[in-house]
Amino acid sequence: MTRPARPHFLAAALALSALLAAVVMWAIPLRLDMAGFLPKGHDDGTRFLLREVQEGVAGTVVMLGIEGAPEPELARLSLGLQKALSGDPQFVSVMNGVFSVQQTQGLHNAMMAHRYQLAPDASTRDFSPQALEQAFDTVLDGLGSSAGSVFSDMLLRDPTKAFLNAVQALEPDVQVRMQHGVWFASDQPRALLLLRTTAPGMDLVRQKAVQQTLQSAFAGLHPGAARLLMSGPSIFAVRSASGMRADMDLMALCSILMVAGVLYWRFRSLWVLAAIGVPFFLSISVAMVVVRLVFGYVHGIALGFGMTMLGVALDYPVLLIGHRDRGEGPEATLHRIGHSLRLGVTTAILGLTGMIFCGLPGLAQLGTFAAVGLMVAACVTLYLMPRLVVAADLAPSVSGPSRKLVRAETVRRYRVFCLVPVLISVFWLWQHPLTLDTRLAALSPIPEQAHLLDDALRHELGVPDASLMLAVSAPSAQAVLEREETLASVWTRLQQQGALSGVQDAARLLPSMKTQRHRVASLPSVADLQNAVAEARQNLPFKPDAFSAFVHDVASARTLTPLSVQDMAGTPLEAALSPLLFERQGQWFGLVFPERVQNRAAIEHALADQPNVLVVDMKREIDGLSAHYTARTLRWMLVGCVLAVGVLVYGLRSVSRLVRVTASVGAALISLLAVLAGLGHPLTLIHLISLQFVLGVSLDYALFFARPQLDDAERARTMRTLLTCNAMTVLTFGLLATCNTPLLQEIGKTVALGVLFAMAYGFLLAGQRPKMG
Repeated sequence: MTRPARPHFLAAALALSALLAAVVMWAIPLRLDMAGFLPKGHDDGTRFLLREVQEGVAGTVVMLGIEGAPEPELARLSLGLQKALSGDPQFVSVMNGVFSVQQTQGLHNAMMAHRYQLAPDASTRDFSPQALEQAFDTVLDGLGSSAGSVFSDMLLRDPTKAFLNAVQALEPDVQVRMQHGVWFASDQPRALLLLRTTAPGMDLVRQKAVQQTLQSAFAGLHPGAARLLMSGPSIFAVRSASGMRADMDLMALCSILMVAGVLYWRFRSLWVLAAIGVPFFLSISVAMVVVRLVFGYVHGIALGFGMTMLGVALDYPVLLIGHRDRGEGPEATLHRIGHSLRLGVTTAILGLTGMIFCGLPGLAQLGTFAAVGLMVAACVTLYLMPRLVVAADLAPSVSGPSRKLVRAETVRRYRVFCLVPVLISVFWLWQHPLTLDTRLAALSPIPEQAHLLDDALRHELGVPDASLMLAVSAPSAQAVLEREETLASVWTRLQQQGALSGVQDAARLLPSMKTQRHRVASLPSVADLQNAVAEARQNLPFKPDAFSAFVHDVASARTLTPLSVQDMAGTPLEAALSPLLFERQGQWFGLVFPERVQNRAAIEHALADQPNVLVVDMKREIDGLSAHYTARTLRWMLVGCVLAVGVLVYGLRSVSRLVRVTASVGAALISLLAVLAGLGHPLTLIHLISLQFVLGVSLDYALFFARPQLDDAERARTMRTLLTCNAMTVLTFGLLATCNTPLLQEIGKTVALGVLFAMAYGFLLAGQRPKMG
């Protein structure tokens, strides 16, 4: 008597595994910034600089452009944005040509009081009668202008423009034209603004709020046809994270629908879908926990890649159910396919060794996630699935022999002709050899058009390119500031040579106390200044007490103590200074960003003999690290392949089967490489990762095609089951190719094409050749 099906046990297993997956997904947050996928430095210095670039001042810069309207309208929008944003605590500064420091009363007062200490131009402290007469004459012209009545108090209080000079030290070295009182691009009608945020560039939550504030403020100005352009590291980071989140949602929904559709079409049973869901949910859950324990976080790309396990980790339960005859005990099915399944799992995991041990934390997560997912799915198939299969009496709706498949197998009699496409591929690779591109360009989330806009805005607004960065170290903050001041002559010489246009450093914002004391000491006494003022205004129509506020401010400045870094705490200048000057483990560091670098070699040569100055070319450094990790990946790939071959030799114990399996896998990889070469794609680290995955899937297919199959029904079950597995893999990786994240795109396209080749060559070369009838 046939034992009745007990699908309630299957339903309970599915519910528990789905609940576990939901809890794990809720408890483990995803990291979505691309910094998690970048390499670490090879020494303490480069690791430090990479971290500061990602978390420091470079990431807080936001560049805005407004275009699509007449210039007067663009100027109105620029002024409106500055007015709306200047008082917002999310922003350190909002610059558009109108000195935004005047919009922040605290910063205005601090710089006004200490202007003679902070102004870098010595002429602002030249109070000789001759210099003052020229300054007073300029003041007179200003009072006679249309804006004179508005700024009369400022003009009389600060005739040498020390305040203006101190403020200009905070402004970037822009390459813009002033039109309608604001910055415009030099070559087109585009209003420009430069912002600094209080939030670090990698704080995606706060940076997203910043971008929402910008868009809301712009919309509130009723821009009409004008459009707002935004660029900067934080802009790209938020967009990349949003795109990645959209990719995750797409993979979660569409993958499940597509794979469920394929499985239902094949098995015509919802209970089969429920049974196959158990190993999927368990593999995703365990893989996320393991990655979290090993790496400390789970990256969104790792999860996105893990979702493709829906089409690969499910191969094992599909193989079990697909090879079972209705009424047959699953142990008997496992007896027939278990050996090939275990070999396939082992070789697939060994094929991922290059990814797991490549050294890049993000890519290592992909490999670890995939390996754990495959292992868990296989273990569930071997030890839990038999009970689920019996509980619901799961088997394919069609499992007998097929005349169509028998006729298709006759093609294997002519498999020698497979040499033709393989030889063509080899010839093509010989004529057009693949180049190995060791750059990390494939990881860049920035589209080409956005990259060009970023370059244009950086050039116009004088924003330094963080790809070249310098760091000055010393035991104290004052020592760092003094060291940066001694480098001023080096920057001047490099500017004269045309190597750069300037630098941004902490000493530009806060001179050392030694320099401040020297500047204060150069100020005259009250009596001397009063005499110089009286002499300077003799021929000018000023009242005797017109410059009394000026004299009072200079007298007060003589009594002020120099400003220190500690004095900046709680002031608006702290937010501007802290990313450029900071303490790490008892040592003080000052970051220096060159502007518009034209000759990197000249800069490195000029600083070669400077003590305690570290120079890092970020692009060259990252490319060098990528080359190192690519070589490391290749070495581990070789180790994995050697171990996989050893496992095959031990497990197959048949020369003919070993030859058929390796021939089909080799043919698939060679054909895939030829297609990449034909498309003009250099071989990148991402392609190497994808090739490892193709290797693992190819071995799975080849092992099942090559295993002994005694009758037509068994061969038909193998063919139907592998076609189902192949369809799931191609669909899920094909979906991956539609993602916004470049890394996922490249993996998806390469693997989808590779597994198609794996299926074709596995069927033709690894399968048994039918006997001549």
